[in-house]
Amino acid sequence: MGAIRLQTEIPGPKSRALLARRAAAVAGGLGKATEVVVERAEGALVHDVDGNTFIDFAGGIGMLAVGHSPRGVVAALAAQAEKLIHVCALVASYEPYIRLCEVLNEITPGVFPKKTLLANSGAESVENAVKLARRYTGRPAVICFEGAYHGRTLLTLSLTSKYGLFKKGFGPFAPEIYRLPVPNLYRAPDGMSAEQYVEWSVRQLENALVAQVDPSAVAAIIIEPVQGEAGFIPVPPRFLRRIRELCDQHGIVMIADEVQSGFGRTGRLFAIEHSGVVPDLLTTAKSLGAGMPISAVTGRAEIMDSAHLGGIGGTYGGNPVACAAALAAVEMIRQSGFLRRAERVGEVMREAMEEWKRRWTLVGDVRGLGAMRLVELVRDRQTKEPAPEETLAVIKHTVGRGLIVIRAGLYSNCVRLLPPLIISDEQLREGLDVLGAAIGQAQEAAAPQTAR
Repeated sequence: MGAIRLQTEIPGPKSRALLARRAAAVAGGLGKATEVVVERAEGALVHDVDGNTFIDFAGGIGMLAVGHSPRGVVAALAAQAEKLIHVCALVASYEPYIRLCEVLNEITPGVFPKKTLLANSGAESVENAVKLARRYTGRPAVICFEGAYHGRTLLTLSLTSKYGLFKKGFGPFAPEIYRLPVPNLYRAPDGMSAEQYVEWSVRQLENALVAQVDPSAVAAIIIEPVQGEAGFIPVPPRFLRRIRELCDQHGIVMIADEVQSGFGRTGRLFAIEHSGVVPDLLTTAKSLGAGMPISAVTGRAEIMDSAHLGGIGGTYGGNPVACAAALAAVEMIRQSGFLRRAERVGEVMREAMEEWKRRWTLVGDVRGLGAMRLVELVRDRQTKEPAPEETLAVIKHTVGRGLIVIRAGLYSNCVRLLPPLIISDEQLREGLDVLGAAIGQAQEAAAPQTAR
């Protein structure tokens, strides 16, 4: 018997009652990817208020590399809470903050003196990275990329793509932001090989430093080594290397946003390690805290030290309890075999997805790195017309059968898989079977409209 246990329809009666309360009390703009109402969770399993058990392939949107409520993290939280919950790093120092900074300085890419600043969220880490880059260089401009997601504060939203979902009605946005194309190999222009497309994208980047903004005005180039919300697009190493070269040539700070891809998700501790490129600053969050609100900017000491005294920091940043959780989570991730497990999880997912692609024309592309995997659904393989409605149908089907998954993609036509990396092979395969059946059902329903 599998891990999934369904006692009621989804949502069940208790869930529906709580969803009604949510509708009455919670701001309507807060997204809701599923109708699941969670009571508790452990490992890769989620239990709702009606007694149903789900396998979790969303992982809190990539926050749970070490799983739900791992014992080591829970114990560290409890022990720290008994001693000190909060004092504020701006008021007094405490060892968990200092120790976590030491660990991040040690494990992030680059053999040079580093320092770290802690904050609460991925958006805050990016915001601080840009502030520091501007302070260090004395320049205003930031280059980002189409499809990027960097957060929901005004500055990070200005850096973010997908206008209709994230940005509509919230402008005007921050100035001195320049957005360039990034190579999505699945959607390369007709007649271009992958290599030609990457070189074309490199030329667009180079040309932007003439046509859009002079490099003497550019403080930073920020990029996700694997674009998350855009649809798990691994940025080609050649493109990342050229960014590094241009940054070195013009004194620009290279920022790698590893908020979603970091801490083992791709089979390396950080996704940018696949390319061999070393950024100047690296932002982290999500799986850093195993579900607790904590983030970090780590990088070259001279950049991190460029702000005036009191110019960075915040009331909650590096909270002692969150630091304790992060230290315990990072210890788990650094254990022997953890990254190999991420590779194994990713390989099992890749094999299943490749089989789906062979069987169903609705599956246009399967891609990702390590255990950061995704299926892109299209109505026509030749035109690559996105299939967002079919994607919603797949997600509704899977959730109704006990598997939690969520969407991604610039066109909202991708199903992303971010299971806890501690998931068992049995749970992983059970979840993949549910998702595969849902795609097969969607294929049958859409058969007259889909084409090879």
